[in-house]
Amino acid sequence: MIAVPAVDLRGGRCVQLVGGDPGREPVSLPDPVAVARKWRALGFRSLHVVDLDGALEAGENRPIIARIAAEAPGDLQVGGGIRNNEAAEAVIAGGADRIIVGTRAISDPAWLEALSARYAGRVIVAADVRDGIVLERGWSRTTGVAVGRLLGRLAPLPLAGILWTDVGREGRARGIDRAAATDVLSAAPHPVWVSGGVTTTDELRFLSQAGAAGAVLGMALYTRVLEPEEVAEEFGR
Repeated sequence: MIAVPAVDLRGGRCVQLVGGDPGREPVSLPDPVAVARKWRALGFRSLHVVDLDGALEAGENRPIIARIAAEAPGDLQVGGGIRNNEAAEAVIAGGADRIIVGTRAISDPAWLEALSARYAGRVIVAADVRDGIVLERGWSRTTGVAVGRLLGRLAPLPLAGILWTDVGREGRARGIDRAAATDVLSAAPHPVWVSGGVTTTDELRFLSQAGAAGAVLGMALYTRVLEPEEVAEEFGR
């Protein structure tokens, strides 16, 4: 399992939100490219970049994403507002190894099927979950779809994986829900990246032993609840 630092983009900055709430932004750094270079220098092989403006339909930060790909090279997965073929193509052309799709992937299975066939092994579906139910549009609206049902529906597709985010714990550094994580990891037919609440190396080891492909880390790294150097040494490569 690898640990993947999150570089979340909003208004040209690198930010961290609490529970996806735009009004709760305890981390705000002016130079996302410098942040990405820092994570690479520490030894993190992969980065997880999310365009929050794109996810919330409030603009986009694609020039910054392209700069991250060019100036902090390495494995890169990118999400946020990828809701059509043009956006997917642009993000991949800009240097992303994998793209993360959420809202339209949930609401338009035919589009997701075609996209995953076109970019086999390069599409991750975001399962943003609160209380077992998948959310959409930047976590602002419920789909009414249970996460287990979504995982079953995705089984036949040639996906790179699933990004399971526990929205209720995201940005709060209060620990993961081990039971929920175990359920998702055991039910998912694809590799799973886990996001939301990871605060200790013990939790990282638990996720590794449970079969997670990766853990996306945000607030805990930026606030040094987790020591970035130690995480990079054990899980970054």
